[in-house]
Amino acid sequence: MISNLTKDKIRNIAIIAHVDHGKTTLVDCLLRQSGAFHNNAAVVERVMDSNDLERERGITILAKNTAVNYKDIKINIVDTPGHADFGGEVERALTMVSSVLLIIDSFEGPMPQTKFVLSKALQANLQPLVVINKADRPDARPLEVLNEVIDLFFELGANDQQLEFPVIYTSAKEGWAVKDWAAEKRLSMEPLFEEIIQHVTPPECNPQGPFQMLVANLEHDSYVGKYAIGMIKQGSVKRGEQIALIRHDGSLASGKVAKLFVYNGLNKNETEEVSAGEIAAIAGLEEVNIGETLADLQAPEQLPVITVDEPTLSMTFMVNNSPFAGQEGQYVTSRKLRERLFKELDSNVSLRVEETNSPDQFKVSGRGELHLSILIENMRREGYELQVSKPQVIFKTIDGIKSEPIEYLIILTPEDAQGTIMENLGRRKGKLVNIIPAGGGDVRIDYLVPARGLIGFRSEFLTETRGRGIMNYSFHGYQPYKGEINTRYRAALVAWETGVAVAYGLFQAEERGTLFIKPGTKVYEGMIVGVNNKDRDLEINVCKRKQLTNVRASGSDDTVKLKEPRLLSLESAIEFIEDDELVEITPKNIRLRKKFLNKSERDRSHKSKNIN
Repeated sequence: MISNLTKDKIRNIAIIAHVDHGKTTLVDCLLRQSGAFHNNAAVVERVMDSNDLERERGITILAKNTAVNYKDIKINIVDTPGHADFGGEVERALTMVSSVLLIIDSFEGPMPQTKFVLSKALQANLQPLVVINKADRPDARPLEVLNEVIDLFFELGANDQQLEFPVIYTSAKEGWAVKDWAAEKRLSMEPLFEEIIQHVTPPECNPQGPFQMLVANLEHDSYVGKYAIGMIKQGSVKRGEQIALIRHDGSLASGKVAKLFVYNGLNKNETEEVSAGEIAAIAGLEEVNIGETLADLQAPEQLPVITVDEPTLSMTFMVNNSPFAGQEGQYVTSRKLRERLFKELDSNVSLRVEETNSPDQFKVSGRGELHLSILIENMRREGYELQVSKPQVIFKTIDGIKSEPIEYLIILTPEDAQGTIMENLGRRKGKLVNIIPAGGGDVRIDYLVPARGLIGFRSEFLTETRGRGIMNYSFHGYQPYKGEINTRYRAALVAWETGVAVAYGLFQAEERGTLFIKPGTKVYEGMIVGVNNKDRDLEINVCKRKQLTNVRASGSDDTVKLKEPRLLSLESAIEFIEDDELVEITPKNIRLRKKFLNKSERDRSHKSKNIN
């Protein structure tokens, strides 16, 4: 098979949106209606979210490619993440396309990540096509949302051509699209397909020149190995051909195209030759990395290297040295930890890994808590044991002034929780930007908040709104340092001996605070087992058993009624810890601990800090 489509028969688009605005569901619908699936095929929802974590969390983490055919046109589609923490995925996906579908919820309107992903598309000089999705919602307000979108385009400095964007109203759930909101016939996605064909320009490329392709993404499978993915900018490439690899620093290497693929539906179809304008996957170059250029061996010419926003948050990853180290994980040494972290840099372009003075510790920087926690979760599922420190924001000196990253926060909350939330954000140095009624007894509040002020805020926010609130934020920029912020007002309950927690010991501890563990949990000295009601750490004995007497049966402890413990997720654990605490992560458990497990060592450390 030879992929010999001319560039006029190709449309390359990326789908961008805020989290949960229906982006991946829309891709599902386009695939179905284009005939990518057989009529009787059993296809799961959000088929593009193939990663286990993506399915569990309901978000897109990795940019992925697919393609549909409509009439005689091939439409290559890149599904991108909606969360700003994975902005690096969005930025490199945009190098493969000529236009973007900007998906916006017909009720929520533009949100923080909408602004983030649209700004990236406008900076890349791409022409957006606006899709107002979830138009079937009973509370839909599509015409108001359209006005908000126009305001956002002006705010982001869109040029005259970009401001002439076409608009389509869709329901990915029901499978229809219309150009006119008042249209009565809502039958299929055909109006959206037609709009893509008409308004998305063919790829900018040169079919005649020597071969050139920027590597925008990588995939890997156990059979073929590593795939380099990108749009062919110039010329063509054939299977078996020797090509040049131009690294970031301009140095040259060479390799052979072992296999060559193009996308068709959810599949990669092997082909003999691919021409300019097409998105291809090239196998055979195991040393290739994102942002490098593949080129003609006789006339190698480098394309501009992909640049992404700098990280704003860092954590220290270290070898697990707790008393339970090595009992649950397969990879526990510093060598294995180092190998895994540096391997992640091959595909995670927004990540930074630095070695420290200690061979057992590594400074890992990313775009946010979610960005780093996804990496940690993947590592624990792969069998790694490690410990991580409290996240620290990355400060910069701008014009001689210490500056810190600021997040734009949008909150949707019931009115009865508004005062408590605003008080909380005030303590976290938040600056109120806007308050507007959102209907149904809810209110929308916009804030500018230091990134470090949001550490630990989500769990408090869910408690304050009783789970009814929604919060989203994205990076706004750097501003002068806002001063000290204390984000945790309650101290820890710390186990003072190693053993197994029992119901009697936990019952005695309940009046001191909220517990994180159940009876039967193995604990060690210095392990955090709960949060204290007061602002000083308290050592407790959760392994304590009631003394037996001759008038008491040995099974009396079993009748103790305990409150349900607060079991922490990985993100909650990372948010909870302070500077003198760590999160221990293994394939089976997430534990909180003090850096110094022994109480006397903790006291000495605390005194030395006070003296200094």
